[in-house]
Amino acid sequence: MLTKTEISDDQVAALLAPLGAVRRVAPLSGGLFASVVRADLADGRTVVVKVTGADTTRLLRYEHGVLGTEATVDRIAHAAGLPVPRVLHVDTTRAHVDGDALVTTFLAGDPWSTLELDDAAAARARRSLGSLMARLHRLTRDDLTRQDGAPDDGRRFGYPAPEAGLAAPTWPEAFAGMVRAALDDAARWGVDLPAARLLAAVDDHRDLLADVTTPRLVHADLWPGNLLLDPADRTVVGALDGERALWGDPVFELVGADQLGAGAVDPDLLAGYRDAGGDLGIGDGTPGSGDPDAWQRLRLYRAYFACLLVVEIVPRAYAGDWVAGHERTARANLLQMLDELGA
Repeated sequence: MLTKTEISDDQVAALLAPLGAVRRVAPLSGGLFASVVRADLADGRTVVVKVTGADTTRLLRYEHGVLGTEATVDRIAHAAGLPVPRVLHVDTTRAHVDGDALVTTFLAGDPWSTLELDDAAAARARRSLGSLMARLHRLTRDDLTRQDGAPDDGRRFGYPAPEAGLAAPTWPEAFAGMVRAALDDAARWGVDLPAARLLAAVDDHRDLLADVTTPRLVHADLWPGNLLLDPADRTVVGALDGERALWGDPVFELVGADQLGAGAVDPDLLAGYRDAGGDLGIGDGTPGSGDPDAWQRLRLYRAYFACLLVVEIVPRAYAGDWVAGHERTARANLLQMLDELGA
């Protein structure tokens, strides 16, 4: 099981010393392998401290270097005016904690996953999410180069963290590498998957993947647990946890927003995307509408994501009555996508 790094109030104070004195520390929900706290500073500011553990032995390949990815994504997206935290400090020295630390501003808002919304409010939230996605996808790999001044090494697509080693000059190369890494993780943890069928599907659709020629920023995890809504109008006012972001096809975003989805795409989300000037090629969200090539790419991404969901169960040591049903659904989605890709 993944073990979070324990951080004391004294360690938080040491990490935040460059920003000021700490008045109060309180824990926040931090997902599966990050420890997250809220800290109130003496000058009145509230910040968030996230620490990822130094032990990476139970991470999947694509998860290596995620804290650096989150910092990069937040910097680029915040500079573009998107509702993400502002990076205040990054500490990779491990002088104060056994892991890497990211400090950002605290975003106010109601966590979407904790709310019971009526139909009108839910539709408004989904349209707002679609608008946010369209704005996010205007950011390209060139925006990163312009912001940090680093030379472009040509590995423009895929996961940005060097630790993952899953970036490539083209989207077909990057995506194929991502799939192979997921299958390698499955073999490492003894998880049986239809590897040959998935690799064949990726190879058969290489030309469709090659249609993606501009590496756009994809958050890849915009589900309600990572979104904050305005208490009044229920529009999205915060997007958190960009640690799984990648440079690639905007269609991939639909998978992160509906991680167990295998059929139609939400029409309100797509309407919000179009209203913001974007077009994912998915039509009205009904399978068969829109561009058939975009739907085939979506099926590839859904198949890949289903693999991740199945494999991570073992290193995470998930437990509870929900696990068996979760795995069955993910496996069924994988097989459905492979059948549809081969039809």
